[in-house]
Amino acid sequence: MLRYPDLKKAFALLEKQSDLYRPTSFWADASRKLAYEFEEIGIENFRHGPLALSYFVPTYGPPTMGLRKEQVELLTRTFQEHYADHTKGRLALDAYLSGQLNALADYRVLLAANSAPDALGLTEFSESSIGSPIEQYHFDGRSYSRSSLNYLLGLSLLKRHTDLSGIKTVLEIGGGFGTLGEILGKAPSKGLKYIDVDIPPTHFAAEYYLKENFGSQNVASFSDLEGQSEIEISDLPDFTVMCSWQLEKLKGKVDLFVNFISFQEMEPEVVENYLKEVTRLKARWLLLRNMREGKQKQMASKVGVKVPILGEDYSNMLPDYSLVATDVHPFGYQTLDGFHSEVQLFKRS
Repeated sequence: MLRYPDLKKAFALLEKQSDLYRPTSFWADASRKLAYEFEEIGIENFRHGPLALSYFVPTYGPPTMGLRKEQVELLTRTFQEHYADHTKGRLALDAYLSGQLNALADYRVLLAANSAPDALGLTEFSESSIGSPIEQYHFDGRSYSRSSLNYLLGLSLLKRHTDLSGIKTVLEIGGGFGTLGEILGKAPSKGLKYIDVDIPPTHFAAEYYLKENFGSQNVASFSDLEGQSEIEISDLPDFTVMCSWQLEKLKGKVDLFVNFISFQEMEPEVVENYLKEVTRLKARWLLLRNMREGKQKQMASKVGVKVPILGEDYSNMLPDYSLVATDVHPFGYQTLDGFHSEVQLFKRS
């Protein structure tokens, strides 16, 4: 039994929705388990829950780096047993196994790509410690996670093609725990609006994160909006977190639409429906990051998707948009086994 009333309400409403707005195969089992993890450890600690770290709180360390936690522990223990006095070597090994070296590599790209100031203050951002993170790194007195550096690098690509001062209203589908909203909320530019659309229970983590960062009075939650026949963007506060089925009620225009990584975890018909809604809202720019080769297929013993979304599929689903840029290096990521997490930038034709 769920004890957070809004979370309980969201799951009850989710059961009544079309399959286009419900968790697909990749998330079907995990979404309910995540809710119970929030209940067990408390939403204030969501960033160190093991399931959260596997699904929507990205890390540079295990298991994303290719090594499992127990393998990292074995390597560390073995090194300490045989090289107890090798301090520099231990520091080097710790920096690699913890993901710090990969985080530093992305941080250096961020600095190199942003020598000129911008309206979003990309190099001035520092992430909060809300949610009790264990996947954060600290450079030059600022805090970063893989989540924040992913977004900052994507926005750096956008900056190459447009003046960021023209970005005022941002819509995201699958916003994780609200990192993009935090970046926008801490930007020197004023008058920004951030709207995050997600499924339960990740919407609940984003609501909590943004409210703790910016105050409850500045964040509209899904329950605030439930029951409204239309949701006017112009009437919304600085931050809004709504559930997937509420997207159809959203009215107005957005400057930028963002999806980082979650479309690759959905089925093609679900992604196509979301992109039709984004097109309806006349988004000027679309910033996407997803796996070029598609997510792994669902198997009896392994979570996955039924039909992978490929990098080339987005252009086919976006007839009103032109592909402006595709990037793996330096703003995306190539895995050691040759898969490409690419950033794609589309502009309305």
